[in-house]
Amino acid sequence: MPVPEKPALEGLEDALAARWERDGTYRFDRSKSRPQIYSIDTPPPTVSGSLHVGHVFSFTHTDFIARFQRMRGKEVFYPMGWDDNGLPTERRVQNYFGVRCDPSLPYDPGFTPPEKPDKHPISVSRPNFIELCLKLTVADEKVFEQLWRHLGLSVDWSMTYTTIGRNAQRASQIMFLRHLAKKLAYQVEAPTLWDVDFRTAVAQAELEDREQPGAYHKVLFRRDQGSGIGDQAVAIETTRPELIPACVALVAHPDDERYKHLFNTHVITPLFGVRVPVKAHALADPEKGSGIAMICTFGDTTDVTWWRELKLPVRAIVQANGTLGPVTWGQPGWESADAAKAQAAYDQLAGLSAKKAQARIAELLKESGDLQGDPKPITHNVKFYEKGDRPLEIITSRQWFIKTIDYRDEFITRGQEISWHPEYMRARFENWVQGLNGDWCISRQRFFGVPFPVWYPILANGSVDYTTVIVPPESRLPIDPSTDVPDGYSANQRGKPGGFAGDPDVMDTWATSSVTPQLVSGWETDPDLFAKTFPMDLRPQAHDIIRTWLFSSVVRAQFENESVPWTNAAISGFVLDPDRKKMSKSKGNVVTPLALLQEHGSDGVRYWAARGGPGVDTAFDPGQMKIGRKLAMKVLNVSKFVLAGEQPEGPVTEALDRGMLQNLAVVVDEATAELENYEYAKALAKIESFFWDFCDNYIEAAKSRRYGDFGPEAAASASTAMRLALSVLLRLLAPYLSFACEEVWSWTNTGSIHRASWPARDELITLSGTDGSSAKAVIHATEALNAIRKGKTDQKVSVGTPVKEVVYQAPDEAIACLKLVERDLKAASRAETLILRAGEPAVEVTLKPAEA
Repeated sequence: MPVPEKPALEGLEDALAARWERDGTYRFDRSKSRPQIYSIDTPPPTVSGSLHVGHVFSFTHTDFIARFQRMRGKEVFYPMGWDDNGLPTERRVQNYFGVRCDPSLPYDPGFTPPEKPDKHPISVSRPNFIELCLKLTVADEKVFEQLWRHLGLSVDWSMTYTTIGRNAQRASQIMFLRHLAKKLAYQVEAPTLWDVDFRTAVAQAELEDREQPGAYHKVLFRRDQGSGIGDQAVAIETTRPELIPACVALVAHPDDERYKHLFNTHVITPLFGVRVPVKAHALADPEKGSGIAMICTFGDTTDVTWWRELKLPVRAIVQANGTLGPVTWGQPGWESADAAKAQAAYDQLAGLSAKKAQARIAELLKESGDLQGDPKPITHNVKFYEKGDRPLEIITSRQWFIKTIDYRDEFITRGQEISWHPEYMRARFENWVQGLNGDWCISRQRFFGVPFPVWYPILANGSVDYTTVIVPPESRLPIDPSTDVPDGYSANQRGKPGGFAGDPDVMDTWATSSVTPQLVSGWETDPDLFAKTFPMDLRPQAHDIIRTWLFSSVVRAQFENESVPWTNAAISGFVLDPDRKKMSKSKGNVVTPLALLQEHGSDGVRYWAARGGPGVDTAFDPGQMKIGRKLAMKVLNVSKFVLAGEQPEGPVTEALDRGMLQNLAVVVDEATAELENYEYAKALAKIESFFWDFCDNYIEAAKSRRYGDFGPEAAASASTAMRLALSVLLRLLAPYLSFACEEVWSWTNTGSIHRASWPARDELITLSGTDGSSAKAVIHATEALNAIRKGKTDQKVSVGTPVKEVVYQAPDEAIACLKLVERDLKAASRAETLILRAGEPAVEVTLKPAEA
């Protein structure tokens, strides 16, 4: 196509995205062999509303690498997925349609949600609820895809997947059943971290500490008269006095002299009269509070450790909804010296939330004289589910786990086989693995997710036999045990003695997302594709989910494939708001990207993203987007100058041209090495610096000669060098400014620049030669031009003003080099006379006399 009269960025995104789709520019060619393929395990964004600028930031980083590898000759396998199951989707569906799931209800094939959600949610069956989830996520996915196309992600859009689709369900269920057969997955009723609002178990990896207000309550425990050591009280300091009914022991450090005499004696709990032992354990902190603490079942994870290692009984009072449940004092397990008194006190707490129960028990303790002084306000870190609003509780429940504790060494070894970008992120992975304090809980008490593909027999007495697991053959997968029937049973036996019960839980979202490397590579469905793409070449992701997505993927690949899931992990940083805080939906400080893309253009936004290197947290900065747009516009305008009009051809004979190409060859080498090491920000810095020097200095120095002022051979040298340099620069910038570079490429080339070959130094050196003096001459010419421009500015004239004479003084070596490009330097200086003189660096600019 001809070079346009007025090149513009407006409208390029939609036009070029349509062209790329029509031409199959990014379509994966599976006929290539494994060494020719570069495969990417792209993060599937959570489909729960809208993308934000943080997504744009990190996903663009992946695209830089994909485009670079494609131009390097690799066939890039670059699918896109949607993470559409899990709690965020359920919450969005509940709010959007005004419904809530009730698994006890039958499926209603004619159900239609109300046009506007009512403040009182409508109860629907689980199948109806799942249908609504699928309906809403499909709509969200279309919006996401449109934005990704506008941004210019070079994804093969024929290869999308979802983490709730049949293929994902089958892969997740197959892997689970194989883990179960190898005894790597197991089910147990045990203390479990629990979110009282979502009513589900939570894994260690999904926790976050939040600073919360609290108070130390100094509570007196009377010594047991039967211990023979008198009735002097023991004072403990606790932030959770509401758990005193659940107290099963007191604990102090074994070396704490204050309490050694109490070990293996008993004390009596205030209000409830329960006789509990005093134990020693190394986890007790002598510096915390009074140095002696309650062990309650269960207040925190340390309680669980003490309970397990000291073999203590269970007295659980917190229910799944976060309230204190009913207790009958005097019954086995709830013995008391005065059951009636204990019952009267506890009845004032039962049914209250933990927070309200805390306030009430403090009043009761004060009335009984067991609270010493007033509560002492503090702030302390409290564990939350990362998506939750209230502190976690620990509830005894039946959950599925995957073994991790016993395999920590194997996981660390796999982590060492992965190349990390940046390298220091490996330590975060290893620290997480070494700090594991329990196996991976993979079950969730929710509805929209991948079901556990198992059933249990119901005994004659109507109880469920959880010790006997009924599993389907892999050929039946995927299945939903809430609607499907196990082999050998009939549907009317569901829920009846002698029949069966389906497992009601679904897999944690990380338990399904962790199989994305296998899922996208065709594991168990497409052996040819799997052999060509797995282990994958790259996992790009943010550093905050190293402990979740990256770790869980390593676990799955180790147990199923005995390998790493990918050979490289590229870790991106966060986008920070003006207060240097991470942007996130939960904090309400995110910026949606569409308006930014429209204002600054996709290339401008991509440029800003490129400024944040691997692992680096980067400030949200529209100013950088403006610079990126300016750079993209400069690409169009300088390309118009180079490519429009007559373009004489000939050998590159002039020193300025040869030196510029030689210096560009160095940039090609350096940028290539940086990108091979995933340092896309460093590569861009080198490319951009040369590009502006090319525009501001080289072209200014060579354009008179290009116009033919010094004969056809000199013009041909400039023209050939400019076109070659522009071709190389366009290809170097193409991964970053994908639209502007594609537009310019189309003016004089067929096909896409994104399928063109990455530049190599040989194509430059072949025309320029390797004499070092020419390369140095260009550098010295730039220095001289900058000095001459400053000399003009100092005399308050524009840099383009013609002048009578310029005397430029520099060291001998610089002057010798400048003699090679003297004619171009004089033209760029717009001086009638240019004098180059050896000596101390100096410049003298003589203006033309003013006209009479």
